[in-house]
Amino acid sequence: MVACGPGVERVAEEAARRWPDARLDVMTSDTITSPAKARMLIGRIEAGETDIIIGTQIITKGYHFPMLTLVGVVDADLGLRGGDLRAGERCWQQLMQVAGRAGRADRPGIVYLQSYDPSHPVTEALISGNRDGFLDQDIADRRAAGMPPFGRLAALILSGPDLDALNGAAKAVARAAPMAPGIAVFGPAPAPLARLRGQHRQRLLLQTRRDQPIQKILKQWLATVRLPSSVRLRVDVDPYSFL
Repeated sequence: MVACGPGVERVAEEAARRWPDARLDVMTSDTITSPAKARMLIGRIEAGETDIIIGTQIITKGYHFPMLTLVGVVDADLGLRGGDLRAGERCWQQLMQVAGRAGRADRPGIVYLQSYDPSHPVTEALISGNRDGFLDQDIADRRAAGMPPFGRLAALILSGPDLDALNGAAKAVARAAPMAPGIAVFGPAPAPLARLRGQHRQRLLLQTRRDQPIQKILKQWLATVRLPSSVRLRVDVDPYSFL
């Protein structure tokens, strides 16, 4: 089973059903397949020939729609799920970008966010406009938890075609994990992308203090583990992506 969101097509179908007389355009990487198509779509929007624009993240990429007065974001806090350390920061930036599409000319703009966690610090900061307060709290939380930049992380991603063999290998890696002050190992658990290109994926996270030799710790740890030939291990020190 995989997560299933509303999907652009389903949103477009619902919008067409509710507002049958509205002129609707869909803006995704599937509909903007060339510079010519992009210019044609943007031209219609700028000329006021579109009433409703439905799009993916591509719509946040610096477009200027002077007549756009209302923006709605479906599953606005979807980016906060998955255990990504930078999820809050990224979600904030993206939602601020898309919110900035509304009210760019002399007309006021309104933004609606669909949220499953309205009390989340990111959501509250967006509503209040208190960016500095959100960033200060995020830094304080990282410091208290020993997370980067106040600590270091390494992601260990194991992948393989056979789920049972993969789970066994991941547990073996976890059993051999180092135990020492200032070191913590989390997992194994299914990676946020639990299946990729036909391969099942498990993840462990190694957390250390900033002053500890994380490369040496990893080398000594993994030297004690023998993995089956069907399982591959990838190590990402100071990961930028947590997928």
